[in-house]
Amino acid sequence: MIRVGITGQNGFVGYHLYQTLALHKQEFKLNEFHRDFFEDNEALDVFVSSCDVIVHLAALNRHDDPEIIYKTNISLVNSLIASLERTTSKAHLIISSSTQEERDNLYGKSKKEGRLLLSEWANQSGGRLTGLIISNVFGPFGQPYYNSVIATFCYQIARSEIPKIDVDGNLKLIYVGDLVDKIIQVIRGNDNTHDLIIPHTTEAKVSEVLSLIQYFRKSYQEGGEIPVLENDFEHKLFNTYRCFMDIANYFPKKFVQHADSRGAFVEIARLGISGQMSFSTTVPGITRGDHFHTRKIERFSVIKGKALIQLRRIGTDEVHDFNLTGEEPAYVDMPIWYTHNIKNIGDDLLYTIFWINEPFDANDSDTYFEIV
Repeated sequence: MIRVGITGQNGFVGYHLYQTLALHKQEFKLNEFHRDFFEDNEALDVFVSSCDVIVHLAALNRHDDPEIIYKTNISLVNSLIASLERTTSKAHLIISSSTQEERDNLYGKSKKEGRLLLSEWANQSGGRLTGLIISNVFGPFGQPYYNSVIATFCYQIARSEIPKIDVDGNLKLIYVGDLVDKIIQVIRGNDNTHDLIIPHTTEAKVSEVLSLIQYFRKSYQEGGEIPVLENDFEHKLFNTYRCFMDIANYFPKKFVQHADSRGAFVEIARLGISGQMSFSTTVPGITRGDHFHTRKIERFSVIKGKALIQLRRIGTDEVHDFNLTGEEPAYVDMPIWYTHNIKNIGDDLLYTIFWINEPFDANDSDTYFEIV
């Protein structure tokens, strides 16, 4: 079993890496890291000495004073190196750097110098280093006004704010899940490349990305439709956008009923992409689900009976409860990285229609069980 520690494990990339590694419990043991370890040599040494692999993600990305960014990032690397030397660690170090290394700014300078300092440590100590040079990373749970322009746009548009384009340049992008997959490949392969360039997977103008996010708001958030998604990038961008919505106040969404003397008609979904539609009955007191997905788009539509749908983001404690009833048919969509369930809380059978964007494949189910 490989013992892995992640500095900055609660940051944007750190969260996704930590939670993905946690899905492979038979292969990886995760050692917890806390930010204050950098101010406590003893605690840092215990952490470092307990790791076979250390992924150094802790860094300051933005600050009003660029000098503080530079000094902070170099200080973090120096603290890590000092601990490696005190413990005579031979851990495999992986550091995230940036394509901004070659730009004339102190953030890029701090990332390059930090990578080179760790390279010098590896050469002198016989340790291994992988220096990842990464382009713009986007994905769910990024911090707006800090991690990426996509996080900022998603946050603003989901809340009816007006985004602004300062420079309509080309963005070289990689989805956080794809980056995590690359990091795991590096861990498994014992890589020792001190300047490993991670290729971007998509290139788009800022205005093009903004237009897509605005389309998601209009079609999905306002219209309730699953939008047309032309390619893998649009799928990942849509899943990113959904995670920036205020789901606690958005769901459940009631369907429009068209009733007359014959009964009632309800349109369940307008779909811009294909998928699988299923139907279930659930007896009183029974709970279905308690699992999460990392890529799938899923809708639960209650058409008869009483249901409690619960969602909880993986790695957090807050549970969102949604009560639905067939007397007023409604739906809840499942954001990625949220474990979810549905329970019959009524006295009669619960009737639910499920839609998901891809048919179930037992060999690639993207379904991970965790109690809400």
